[in-house]
Amino acid sequence: MPEAPEFRPQVLDALRQPLESGHIVVARAAGVVRLPARFLMVLAANPCPCGRHTLHGAGCDCPPSSIRRYQARLSGPLLDRVDLRIEVEPVSRSDLLGHGGRGESSATVAERVALARARAAHRLDDTPWRINSEVPGRELRTRWQPDPGALAQAERDLERGVLTARGLDRVLRVAWTVADLAGRGRPSALDVAVALELRTGIARGVPLMTGERS
Repeated sequence: MPEAPEFRPQVLDALRQPLESGHIVVARAAGVVRLPARFLMVLAANPCPCGRHTLHGAGCDCPPSSIRRYQARLSGPLLDRVDLRIEVEPVSRSDLLGHGGRGESSATVAERVALARARAAHRLDDTPWRINSEVPGRELRTRWQPDPGALAQAERDLERGVLTARGLDRVLRVAWTVADLAGRGRPSALDVAVALELRTGIARGVPLMTGERS
């Protein structure tokens, strides 16, 4: 969803329930219909209405009050359901002209993702769930636990109010995915730190890499 803050807040907040439950309930006088609605939501937003607020020397003319109103159109409850929050830097001249280094090929990334999904499917065999995002938080906290002490940073963030209870469950799911991508049996403190940084944007001193690591 490009330019997400340009949508009405009421429209965006209507996505909260299907994001949480995976279905939509339509109630009318003639009856009630429950429809499947499991989807991947991608939101993109500029830092301000003109889009130049964080660009040095770009000449943003938006007043602070306008910037606050623009950013507030994405409500806290909606953002609490967003697992990964990435700040994208402007494209450099070398990258735009093709002078930068090349990243991994799509085939390489697809192979790593397929292996990670296979690991998750094997772990979740004989359960009602197929992938990490479907596993309830209670099961992640009790049945499939990370390494001892791995949640120490997350627990501190929860106590400080940086992380909500829902956010903790979502951090756990992302940490399991990071561990699956790295080929580990369960999330380490490093995997949890990566998930926390991806969610909160607070630097944790870890490389944001999800490839094979030693």
